Amino acid sequence: MQRRVEVDAVRGLMLVWMTLTHLPTVVSTYVNQPFGFVSGAEGFIFLSALFTGRIYFLMAQSQGDRAMTSQLWTRTLRLYIYHVTLLALAFLLATKLATGDTRPGLHNLLDFSFAAPRQALMDATLLIYRPPLLDILPMYITFLLLTPLALALAKKIGWKVILAAGFTLWLSAQFGLRQAAYDFSTQVFGLRIPLNATGSFDLFAWQFMWLVGLYCGSRWAKNGLPVEQWARRILLPALVIVPVLFVLRHSVGHGVELGRFEVSFDKWHLGVVRLINFAAVAALLIHFQMLIKPLAIRPLVMMGQASLQVFCAHLLFCFIGLAIMGDAPMVNGWQEAALIIMALSGMLLTAQIFARKLPAVAAAPAASRPAPQFGD
Repeated sequence: MQRRVEVDAVRGLMLVWMTLTHLPTVVSTYVNQPFGFVSGAEGFIFLSALFTGRIYFLMAQSQGDRAMTSQLWTRTLRLYIYHVTLLALAFLLATKLATGDTRPGLHNLLDFSFAAPRQALMDATLLIYRPPLLDILPMYITFLLLTPLALALAKKIGWKVILAAGFTLWLSAQFGLRQAAYDFSTQVFGLRIPLNATGSFDLFAWQFMWLVGLYCGSRWAKNGLPVEQWARRILLPALVIVPVLFVLRHSVGHGVELGRFEVSFDKWHLGVVRLINFAAVAALLIHFQMLIKPLAIRPLVMMGQASLQVFCAHLLFCFIGLAIMGDAPMVNGWQEAALIIMALSGMLLTAQIFARKLPAVAAAPAASRPAPQFGD
């Protein structure tokens, strides 16, 4: 299948961005949402769904729904194994290094596992316990697991119904659906885990970003995604929205308070302002795509093409950073530089190993469909 390497490069850039945000260094202060109320997580989830929708839509066309479902669930199982391996390493690392008060950052990362180790182990295996940093992968796994159903339903009832249902769930999430579901689970199923230990990301909200990505990927596969036309239509609003939200983002905490509107800016529930900000930034990037094409350098492209493995690798270095940090507020000095260099080098090495092993996905015969592309 033809790929847009600049899109792979953007996904690789999202991974670098998230890594620099997650590592406990002073750099995190400067790269945490620097462009407004939008983070690397939104871009990573959307682009992952975009490629998933495109690749597996074409696979369903050429090999059938059963082959598509089998491949997706195999990929999901592989990612689940990665996640369980990371959890095991994190638990072992915390048990060895985070006892007492010597490494509070590492201890706080897995505080529920110290309070109830057996319960934490079981709930983590079932993707119920989702510690900080280890909560994106369970969300990703859940979305992958349900993707065959979404693609199959879209064939039968159309994407409008699917997206409307996803939007309804997202809207309900803004009004406390997650809390209501948690209360129901504790009362009916006897769930015994604090809500804050089930992960920062509200899956009821973030599923909408995934569904929109799947929809765009499916249309891209059919050469029916006129994003350049869409970007032109909203260019003027985007040129206003992006700088206004940029200024507001950097004014928060400096005399500006969001007050009762804070929920609209919330990252974990994917507030409405974040959706608007993401769409506006995307429109500018699409319209001025010539400016981002130079980013399509081989290291970023490789990281984007092996994004899941690279993402897992970056988490290992986050654990190392928390262990090095001790009881300090962050890693600094020569250790900070060494940690960043080691993390980026390890991610690149991971990309070099896995990018060569990525399986080719058969597409529909070229004669039966136009070559997929972004343009109209």
